[in-house]
Amino acid sequence: MATLLRSKLSNVATSVSHKSQAKMSGMFARMGFQAATDEEAVGFAHCDDLDMEHRQGLQMDILKSEGSEEGGEPPMEGDIHYQRDGTGPLPPSASKEACSELSGQGKPKITAWEAGWNVTNAIQGMFVLGLPYAILHGGYLGLFLIIFAAVVCCYTGKILIACLYEENEDGEIVRVRDSYVDIANACCAPRFPTLGGRIVNVAQIIELVMTCILYVVVSGNLMYNSFPNLPVSQKSWSIIATAVLLPCAFLKNLKAVSKFSLLCTLAHFVINILVIAYCLSRARDWAWDKVKFYIDVKKFPISIGIIVFSYTSQIFLPSLEGNMQNPKEFHCMMNWTHIAACILKGLFALVAYLTWADETKEVITDNLPSTIRAVVNIFLVAKALLSYPLPFFAAVEVLERSLFQDGNRAFFPNCYGGDGRLKSWGLTLRCALVVFTLLMAIYVPHFALLMGLTGSLTGAGLCFLLPSLFHLKLLWRKLLWHHVFFDVAIFVIGGICSISGFIHSLEGLIEAFRTNAED
Repeated sequence: MATLLRSKLSNVATSVSHKSQAKMSGMFARMGFQAATDEEAVGFAHCDDLDMEHRQGLQMDILKSEGSEEGGEPPMEGDIHYQRDGTGPLPPSASKEACSELSGQGKPKITAWEAGWNVTNAIQGMFVLGLPYAILHGGYLGLFLIIFAAVVCCYTGKILIACLYEENEDGEIVRVRDSYVDIANACCAPRFPTLGGRIVNVAQIIELVMTCILYVVVSGNLMYNSFPNLPVSQKSWSIIATAVLLPCAFLKNLKAVSKFSLLCTLAHFVINILVIAYCLSRARDWAWDKVKFYIDVKKFPISIGIIVFSYTSQIFLPSLEGNMQNPKEFHCMMNWTHIAACILKGLFALVAYLTWADETKEVITDNLPSTIRAVVNIFLVAKALLSYPLPFFAAVEVLERSLFQDGNRAFFPNCYGGDGRLKSWGLTLRCALVVFTLLMAIYVPHFALLMGLTGSLTGAGLCFLLPSLFHLKLLWRKLLWHHVFFDVAIFVIGGICSISGFIHSLEGLIEAFRTNAED
């Protein structure tokens, strides 16, 4: 009887596992075009984490069902998207065996072209609308920085992936780590085995939340400038946008959101083409004499953060490379995606700035004539609102996993009940996060300043500083002298740019905050 019961439970668990993988992994990994079409591409990387966590939870159900033969209670079945174990995580050895056993069962892989599509959407999203404003304060040096940032981010992406691999006893190069957090923890071990991961998680949360704030800011800004005659302020438009976004607190998965991602991205490319076409139609009036070699010392550091933020993709690269059919094509994929991004961003920024010169605004579509501005901006607002759930959902999951579901190391009680459903106070925290993004957007409604601050703080850290530092720490014995030189140079230059941009952006934000508080 016990053997029959165990066989039945195993068959049921296997069936559910296959269904789960078909729904989650199949949807996000095999269909690469829907995997990470958001600007920060958090959908693909994060859904991979959720898929592993889900499969780990299913394995826990199997172990619990085996234990129930001896008199224990059978496991409760909850929503498959939020299946959680209420008693704590698996032991390290069992967890690794379970994950490795289940992860190899029919997990779909993506091609180099699909991986390139994900990277392209990560580094060529709607935040390129702020690049002409960077040229306004940087001139030709701003154009050079767009090229320089592309080269550096491409290089740091490659060395970050190199940190995932080590040489085994047989002299073979094998993958021993799976994520950015694993790399960070390996660098801080053995004295502080979890410190590096916590730093990366904090940086990731800051970047994701700031991305959400930017979506609310840009939505309010675009709507206000599209309908200036309406008696509705930019703050009011931001409140309306947040009311539309409040249902994000009830999200259980990204399935519904991902359906719109590809359409939104294609619409954004069409909008970029329309802006460039309009600028080309005014080519006779281009102000070449306005593009200078000198820089605005006070505002150019903010431009550095804007440019760096537009290239951030390192946080999801380990997951992306691990899901490629042929990981050896990763370097080639990084080359052509960053070359294409560099060319398109440089041309877009230069052409737009030449068209409006000193009148260039923080969001370039605000410079368009009123006849087409409203239509273009409405499409952009729709894209921003549909893109908001991706970074929001990723930020929520990182917070829940690190603060509420980290086993004995969790700071707070589990926010999920025994049936796997979200508790009321957990839902309240989600709503509070949405409201927090609104408050930040209301008190600091400056797209360029917020983008520059985020790029200088987390963007430079995740793209410049940490990859070069980790590369030196983990592989310094095998590095050639020019690799050491590049890593040290990137770390020093990135540190200087990060500190400078952060200070100037913070000063601008404090001044803006005071002005809005007085009003």
